[in-house]
Amino acid sequence: MRKWYEEIDQSYRNVVSSKVRLARNLEEYVFPSRLSEKDGREMVDRLCKGLEELNGHEGCSYETVNLETVGELDRRDMKERRLISTAILNKKAPMAMLVSETEDVSLVFNGTDHIRIQVLTPGLHLSEAWKKASQLDDFINARFAYAFDEKYGYLTTYPTNVGTGMKASVIVHLPSLSLGKKFSSMITDMGRFGVTIKGVNGEGRENYGALYEISNQKTMGQPEWELADLVSKAAIQLDDQENQVRAMARKSHRLEWEDEVYKSYGVLKYARRLSMKDAMTFLSQLMAGSADGLIHFAEPCSVYRMMLGIQTASLQKKSHKPLDRAELDVARAEYLREMLPELS
Repeated sequence: MRKWYEEIDQSYRNVVSSKVRLARNLEEYVFPSRLSEKDGREMVDRLCKGLEELNGHEGCSYETVNLETVGELDRRDMKERRLISTAILNKKAPMAMLVSETEDVSLVFNGTDHIRIQVLTPGLHLSEAWKKASQLDDFINARFAYAFDEKYGYLTTYPTNVGTGMKASVIVHLPSLSLGKKFSSMITDMGRFGVTIKGVNGEGRENYGALYEISNQKTMGQPEWELADLVSKAAIQLDDQENQVRAMARKSHRLEWEDEVYKSYGVLKYARRLSMKDAMTFLSQLMAGSADGLIHFAEPCSVYRMMLGIQTASLQKKSHKPLDRAELDVARAEYLREMLPELS
């Protein structure tokens, strides 16, 4: 079955994916940071058994993963695929995860909070992601009582999540806009409207791939749908501005821009070794060129899927052995040669 990141959605050309995450805690247990190993294991077992009926609910099948026994490489691979966070990656405690076959829905038990509900989609579909997360939330809450305060809302490990406990985020691709002199001030201005923008793979010019994540700053004072709408509007605004910058570049320098896109394809298709920086840079150019109709693949191709596939843990898992830097560069090039389709 295809994973969510293999799907292609270009309703908004530069919007890569949407995510809604809900943090929830049970009223009868202390927060995970203070939870004993015994109580943590008891809670995880109760959640896994109590939510067995979730399998098949709304036509979705789930796999149960015991995160406590999962090796470091598998955990790093899960983090690269956005299934777990850095905090969960490094945590040593009883933990489990329910994950759907397409990896678009996941529930982590005893991570930073007792329950983390996450829904991912390709493209800009925060409203749909929120509805799905809300249905799961209601399903769980009907079986387990949440820690909730009439004044403050849902109680969470981190005070910044108290209230709705929701983080709505969108990943956008901004290869041209991010090079402009006014981009930093634009990010600051976005903050005044209640959203945060940060590089997915680093900051500034070190953010190889030009992917940026937009998310809500506040979790209190506004209902969930309003927070999702706020982030969606910010994503649409950035998508529009990126399109305008690229349209002007195509109008005045179309041949140069087209040449760069085809060169990027050639390197990715035939190189024998590629560093992470080079691979992400060329894939970014290819993603923009494909979205702008400058280059056409013989078959549907998710460039974002390849961006995930060239990550270190993913390549090591495919190779079934540890790889040093030079070997990773060779494996990365081999993977891209295999995955990149011919041109039409």
